[in-house]
Amino acid sequence: MKGIVAVVICVFLLVELNAQYPKHIIQLRDKGSNTFSLANPNAFLSARAIERRNRYNIAIDSFDLPLTQRYLDSIRLSGNVTILSTSKWLNQVLVQTTDQAALQKISKLPFVVSSQGVGFRNAAEPSGKIETEVSNIRQRNRNTAARTAANALDYGNSYNQIHIHEGEYLHNKGFTGSNMHIAVLDAGFYRYKSVTAFDSIRLNGQVLGEKDFVAFDNSVNEDDTHGMYCLSIMAANWPGRMVGTAPKASYWLIRTENVFYELPIEEHNWVAGAEFADSAGADMISSSLGYYDFDNPAFDHTYADFYRNATMVSRGATMAAKKGMIVMNSAGNEGNRAWKYMGFPADADSVCAVGAIDTLGNIAGFSSYGYPGKVKPNIVSVGWNTVIAGLGNQPVTGNGTSYANPNAAGLVACLWQAFPMFNNMKILDAVYRSSDRYNNPDDRYGYGIPNFRKAYEMLEKEASGLLNFDKDWWLVAPNPFRDNLVIYIKPPENGKITLRLVDAAGRIVQTKSIEGTINQVMTESFTTSSSMPAGIYFIQYISSTQKQVKKLVKY
Repeated sequence: MKGIVAVVICVFLLVELNAQYPKHIIQLRDKGSNTFSLANPNAFLSARAIERRNRYNIAIDSFDLPLTQRYLDSIRLSGNVTILSTSKWLNQVLVQTTDQAALQKISKLPFVVSSQGVGFRNAAEPSGKIETEVSNIRQRNRNTAARTAANALDYGNSYNQIHIHEGEYLHNKGFTGSNMHIAVLDAGFYRYKSVTAFDSIRLNGQVLGEKDFVAFDNSVNEDDTHGMYCLSIMAANWPGRMVGTAPKASYWLIRTENVFYELPIEEHNWVAGAEFADSAGADMISSSLGYYDFDNPAFDHTYADFYRNATMVSRGATMAAKKGMIVMNSAGNEGNRAWKYMGFPADADSVCAVGAIDTLGNIAGFSSYGYPGKVKPNIVSVGWNTVIAGLGNQPVTGNGTSYANPNAAGLVACLWQAFPMFNNMKILDAVYRSSDRYNNPDDRYGYGIPNFRKAYEMLEKEASGLLNFDKDWWLVAPNPFRDNLVIYIKPPENGKITLRLVDAAGRIVQTKSIEGTINQVMTESFTTSSSMPAGIYFIQYISSTQKQVKKLVKY
């Protein structure tokens, strides 16, 4: 009798949810009769996405295939149904409809597993709940310029949040994120087109594009401020005021979050945004979003969901990492609330979850705890009185693990720029091993505060063996290259070294000068623009006793 009652209740709840929410997720059984072929990935992946897979020996598989078009057509033609977005990784479709007859017809299609209502009709329809970001926005005075004088960048107010990680060490070596593509998944990037902190990325073409998986208008400048604040921590290039952790990186601005409600549709949106980032060739995802409770308790996650990889968003984040991207996510602001622990997808093994500290290394009370059973959060960064760009064209400060995450993510991008031969997990492992609590992690700090000088030196040592300097003292990778070159040097002598990138006609494209230290592995990077034509190029190495040339191919 209890079993019959339980079935009746479940059926009633499903009917109620389907009736209440005009946006539905249709779960598909397979990708049968797919018109795309794994033998022709250019039809569904960008050249940059394919390059990432090739570089790190990642197989192109059925998860990369788009959904079967015949299935989508059948769903669309079932009645008054609009297809909004899809997830090829989760094999599901987000549709909008109030046509109950159409939903019944869809549920009977042989390739459909289930249908569930997950969201409201309009992107701005409020339910009274706003995202719970801990905020303390206030004016920041310029008071740190003197401490940045010895560095290549004039950090101004952001110096302390970079220096706590020795992030300036990477920047001083020329690794500022050039040609690293970072997808920022958030709730909007309000007025990023006019806030002074973003002048540099706008003028230099570092904004790769905008995608909106909430309103589907692919415009994010008029939406929520949260993503703009997070973006500024990485992308700002505002000398003397604030400089971000990856000021030369390029950014996809992707809206997946609707601040007016909290429903499972946002987890689907997150996965759709991550899939777009992967297909477009992004190297990293920086996400300051997390989920566990919803406006309707019927959707709530529980502690039992931790580490099971059962939630939509954690499954999507895991797949993004499997495709070779670094996925970084804020740990959450629940440390002094009833839930206490992280949200999802911060729980996933392959996601780097970032908790919040102040610039002195003290944990923020609001920073979420890790759940017992594994090291979480993975690391911590400055999320308490973090310097961010203000709408009034002045630096301000704010609080939240949302801000800790991009502060660390930008430096991870710079580290990966220096060592592109290492995959995503190798880079994160070096970040973890560099952290001050690596040998004694806990549930607040995780591995602790990363030191990017140490991480660089660890990878530099590994690169020295991997690149086989026994045969040559300088090497260039990758070759052929697309847009970013890294030169690895183990000088046979002390003194000045000049590196020149020269085209086939002998014209100098770029020149770099460094001070070499005998037998110490050093790195230097060349960044090329998309307008630089494909063809043959040369790198010239010139010192007081040596002059060598290496041939390169740009494609």
